[in-house]
Amino acid sequence: MKRRMMSTLAAALSAALFTAATAPLALAAPTIGKIERVAEFTGAMPTGVTVSEDGRIFVNFPQWGDEVSYSVAELVDGKPVPYPDAAFNRENADPAKGLISVQSVVADGRGRVWILDTAAPGFAAPKAGGAKLVAVDLKTNRIVKTVVFPAEVILPSTYVNDMRFDFRVGAEGVAYVTDSSIRGPGAIIVLDLASGKALRRLSGDKSTSPDPAFSARVDGKPMVSTGPDGKPQPFKVAADGIALSPDGATLYFSPLSSRALYSVPTRLLRDPGSSDADIARAVRTLGNKGASDGLEADAAGNVYGGDYEHDAIRQLGKDGRWRTIAQGPELSWPDTLSVGPDGYLYVIANQLQRQAGFNGGRDLRQKPYRLLRVKIGAAPAPTH
Repeated sequence: MKRRMMSTLAAALSAALFTAATAPLALAAPTIGKIERVAEFTGAMPTGVTVSEDGRIFVNFPQWGDEVSYSVAELVDGKPVPYPDAAFNRENADPAKGLISVQSVVADGRGRVWILDTAAPGFAAPKAGGAKLVAVDLKTNRIVKTVVFPAEVILPSTYVNDMRFDFRVGAEGVAYVTDSSIRGPGAIIVLDLASGKALRRLSGDKSTSPDPAFSARVDGKPMVSTGPDGKPQPFKVAADGIALSPDGATLYFSPLSSRALYSVPTRLLRDPGSSDADIARAVRTLGNKGASDGLEADAAGNVYGGDYEHDAIRQLGKDGRWRTIAQGPELSWPDTLSVGPDGYLYVIANQLQRQAGFNGGRDLRQKPYRLLRVKIGAAPAPTH
């Protein structure tokens, strides 16, 4: 029954085209949806959030130039506290035994929170042996597993960005991770959590690469960065957002510099016998969703994406239609999304587009950064 439902949804999605995302919106667009404030941050800029099955909230802060005292924190009484402790949040002589620069955190629905360490401060080349996944047991708050990415899937240009888990396959499950490189090929990395073996999939494929015709327009102006020669250059980032269908059969993903949503069967990603050409032929384009950073899916099969050009969050329903469920100035650059057990969709709004690198050297961010939420009345997508 679930397989049939997902097939029907996939057919509907492939026919969907979200034309509203390409239409210009007024800068003073009215607020849509009830956007609630959960927490505020006055220090380093956050990028990731996750909510565990028992309602605990975790956030992370990458090393992007701000002073970062700790890369991962739990919100306790609304305030960030280093997690799992302050010591592990410091770089270690052994790159596998300390956090270097964390891009995302994900609670797995099985009593653990996973930490994705890029080992690439400031988008530099990853430090050898440092790019890793770390699992922390929520009962003991102790590290129970560390999986270092094999060297063959981590290129000098790799920037591991976001992840989703499926514990219904493999001895201990698999992780799907995006490579959102800014100067090399994007990809989907499939990591077997038991063996530590990994496959680099769709490396440099159209679906994981920046759209060459894409030009972001945020805060009413083109979003460009300063190149090594000091001249403006297009904002180009590869595969970033990622979401997994409730049955684990379909992976959704999107480059940051694109408005397209893609999907691919996960069985092909995991099969060592499938070539990238085989997988590329199976990739489906699911229409125009707007330009997203984070993606998420819920237990009902809805898919969510931020729209950073329009300060909005959109939902792709099972009928194949996109809807704006939240929009307002507080959603300035909606980054990571996480569905909580309370029926809320949580989102980090971090004003990424106002960093100095996109504004001629002027930092236009206005603290505090915020963790927000919107009621969706759905549960997190199951992982097991």
